[in-house]
Amino acid sequence: MVFIRNAFKNTFLFLFTVFISCGSGTKITSQTSSTDNKPTVNEKSIISESQKQDSLDILKPIIVGANQTELYLPLLEGKKVAIVGNQTSVIFKYPNLGPLLQTTGVTANNLDQYIHLVDSLLSRKISIQKVFAPEHGFRGTADAGELVADGKDTKTGLPIISLHGKTKKPSAEALAGIEIVIFDIQDVGARFYTYISTLHYVMQACAENDIPLLILDRPNPNGHYIDGPTLEPEHSSFVGVHPIPLVHGMTIGEYAKMVNGEGWLGNDLKCEIQIITVQNYTHQTFYSLAIRPSPNLPNDTSINLYPSLGFFEGTTINAGRGTEMQFQIFGSTDFSIDQYDFAYTPQPNFGSKYPKHKGEVCYGKDLRKTERLNSINLQWLLDAYRNSKNKEGFFNTKSFTIHAGTQKLQQQIEQGYTAREIKKTWIKDLEKFKKIRAQYLIYD
Repeated sequence: MVFIRNAFKNTFLFLFTVFISCGSGTKITSQTSSTDNKPTVNEKSIISESQKQDSLDILKPIIVGANQTELYLPLLEGKKVAIVGNQTSVIFKYPNLGPLLQTTGVTANNLDQYIHLVDSLLSRKISIQKVFAPEHGFRGTADAGELVADGKDTKTGLPIISLHGKTKKPSAEALAGIEIVIFDIQDVGARFYTYISTLHYVMQACAENDIPLLILDRPNPNGHYIDGPTLEPEHSSFVGVHPIPLVHGMTIGEYAKMVNGEGWLGNDLKCEIQIITVQNYTHQTFYSLAIRPSPNLPNDTSINLYPSLGFFEGTTINAGRGTEMQFQIFGSTDFSIDQYDFAYTPQPNFGSKYPKHKGEVCYGKDLRKTERLNSINLQWLLDAYRNSKNKEGFFNTKSFTIHAGTQKLQQQIEQGYTAREIKKTWIKDLEKFKKIRAQYLIYD
């Protein structure tokens, strides 16, 4: 036991020393989303010199935007500030040690690994006026889709205004007197994950009220690939606002640039944005999240499988809600042990008050040992449909359509298409999107 502790201590000290020694100079680089046919928009990305190197030293830690206080504190001093954030809006004390902590069994709380952005800014006398909270709330405890009420943060006393209740967009009244808005939320790169929908409405409100938006960028844990059906405008909803593939491969900062550049805010609106970029990150960099981005994404495996298993949200299949294996398993009372040999019983828990098939034994598939996906796996959905005893009731058509972004996928499944045949129908739209996306990338 002494050897293990000493080994952890030595490794920890080594990585901490590497982190301290990896400082680099920074400068502000002006960027725009303009092309020959697109209006110029006031955008700045604050990029470190080390990020521009052709190759990255693997020992250099990923430094998220929030950690680079020296770059954004001057933008906030003397101003009235609002923050769009949740439990992931933190400054890490030991960047990039998440995988090490998980390996050794030491928890983030044991090491006091991070401080919330709100607490940090208040301690630096930044005049935070209020917090806007996305789906799941400011502390990230509400169920998926559950309406979040306005309130007051018990720790700081700051007013909290919900962007997942009666309104999805900050009102002019709520923004009155605000001189700058900060957006800092960890996303997972799937269209039906609603934090990018919140980003859209925050950008729209800021543009309408002539308020600049400061984006503290974070890595996209699913940023290493682009895949899935592209949303058709007639199926736009809060679960998918823009005509993009299900997996878009962009960070929040990059995505904000695309929203501006493609004119998606409507009425010729452009939001003035400044982006504090992530250091030492490329789209192929593996990034382990230290904090659940939402109640039902507890670990790296669930986050990686989420774009593939999220389709089950629009069906009768339970995707692990009501267990601690959310988005790592799937099952149903409609399956038998002859079809699937894995069984579990969903029960109400943190993040899932009313799970599908509550209290009933579900047979299904355990995917916790699945290798990291580099594309959407459709086979699990196809197999579940084919094994279902109630194919007519398998789809909740409205819900499935808004998750898929198209009616075609349900039709293809019902008509017996293979996964390969379905994916062939995505290719044209994916290639078109990749060309659009390339205009707005910050990272390789």
